[in-house]
Amino acid sequence: MPLLLDALTHQTVPEFEIINADGMSDDGTQDAVREFAARHPEMDIRIVESPDRTIPAGLNLAIAESKGDFIIRLDAHSIPDTDYIERCLEILRATGAANVGGVWRIHPSGNDWIARSIAAAAANPLAAGDARYRTGGKAGKVDTVPFGAFPKGWLEKVGGYDENLLTNEDYELNVRLRKLGGVVWFDPRVRSTYLARKDLSGLARQYFRYGFWKARMLRLHPGTLRWRQALPPMFVWSTVLLSLLGFYFPLAWKLLIIQWAAYIAALLVAGFREASRRQRLSLIVGVPLCIANIHLSWGLGFWWGLLFRRGSRQNG
Repeated sequence: MPLLLDALTHQTVPEFEIINADGMSDDGTQDAVREFAARHPEMDIRIVESPDRTIPAGLNLAIAESKGDFIIRLDAHSIPDTDYIERCLEILRATGAANVGGVWRIHPSGNDWIARSIAAAAANPLAAGDARYRTGGKAGKVDTVPFGAFPKGWLEKVGGYDENLLTNEDYELNVRLRKLGGVVWFDPRVRSTYLARKDLSGLARQYFRYGFWKARMLRLHPGTLRWRQALPPMFVWSTVLLSLLGFYFPLAWKLLIIQWAAYIAALLVAGFREASRRQRLSLIVGVPLCIANIHLSWGLGFWWGLLFRRGSRQNG
């Protein structure tokens, strides 16, 4: 949060309000925001407490509290470029889009080899698929963008974020925007830095949660699953199925070995490419390990969310 607040002092837009949606945190976040506000009396900074302690509920409260015609969402793990707000407003006005977003530059949260590997893996096409906000690309219409910049009228039109979805609430909101004729627009000139998880356990929890809530979202919008999202659960499913079939049909185990051999080969190619590009030998091992963590955690979370209705309310 301190890094995000500091970045907002350097924005090239002269006037905007900052609304901090806080889920009744006890980690000193509110104190940090108040101290920042005291040092910057020229800025309109407010805290909105969300007793529900969930991301979508907090966002909806902040939207209702806002006074402006545009809403720009930023999360605590992000650091916007100095022209971030200016670019978002410029592109919103030029395109008439319902939501505008841009590129994540994914940075490690630590200096050790695992933290660096996680950041490299999260931006690698083998983990990110065709998500332009992670891998880059040309400006144009997309399914989703990180965070988002919206005309407030569009958010009111769709009824805000779905408070029953504790993750994937942004993707689901974009689905509803598109169904009502709104355009979700990606532009690489909109740039922010995203701080990735710092260890493998945190990465696994994050992607298990993503998979779990993606499955829940599919109950609302069954046709929204993309190929890049379908591959991890299919890989997990085929691994389990072939493992079990092998007890009755030994050929299944041979197919399982072929599947995993091809997968490991693809992971190693990704690792060597990242190590060469970033000039870090540790990525040869680290990137494959982290990409596999992402795929398996996402796939397992997806099946858990699809098969079991009961789930955690954690956002973490």
